[in-house]
Amino acid sequence: MKVIPAIDIRGGSCVRLLQGDYSQETIFAEDPLEMAIKWIQQGAEYLHIVDLDGAREGSAVNMEIISKICSESAVPIQLGGGIRDYETAARYIETGVSRVIMGTSAVDRTGELERILNTLGDESLIVSVDSREGLVALDGWTRDSEMTVEDVIENMEAIGVKRCMYTDILKDGTLSEPNYEGVKNLLAFTKMKIIAAGGIASLDHLKQMALSGVEAAIVGRALYTGDIKLREAIDELKYSNR
Repeated sequence: MKVIPAIDIRGGSCVRLLQGDYSQETIFAEDPLEMAIKWIQQGAEYLHIVDLDGAREGSAVNMEIISKICSESAVPIQLGGGIRDYETAARYIETGVSRVIMGTSAVDRTGELERILNTLGDESLIVSVDSREGLVALDGWTRDSEMTVEDVIENMEAIGVKRCMYTDILKDGTLSEPNYEGVKNLLAFTKMKIIAAGGIASLDHLKQMALSGVEAAIVGRALYTGDIKLREAIDELKYSNR
């Protein structure tokens, strides 16, 4: 299982939100590029970047910063936030992003996802399923849909999506613990590769996630607070998926 550091960008800075609440923001670094380099130096094999401004506004707000990170990064990058159509996804792929993450479009504009799959390939797309008490949240977690996690997953499998990122919003940024039951249920429900996020606060949490069978785990606040040491976590887990 891969351990993937999260870099959330808002207002040009690297921040973390509590449960996706834009009013509960902690700034951890003024320069997201410096943070990206730090995680790469500590052994990160992948980076998870979120354009929080873009997620809220539905557009590529921080493309310039993200382009700079891509040009100076030695590892692949997966990016979410504000990617609602094929054109934006294609621009980011051209910029150097390896995988685009789309959540809102998985409910509102599935035709855009099909175009990405058919044109850019299934390895270029991750569908983000962000759950708040079982229902999928959209628009940077500011709008609740009436669709369940299972509804969205079933629809995504039908159009050929191969990889899903599952986040329990009420766990995100809390340093409590992951929603193991939600992850377990999702793994039993789908054959898609699953990336888990939300509530991961310790090396023990990562070890339990590795045992569940997820492909990767996203770690945010716990890395920034030092509750998880990235290099130590990678070393501990590098054989867990064998």
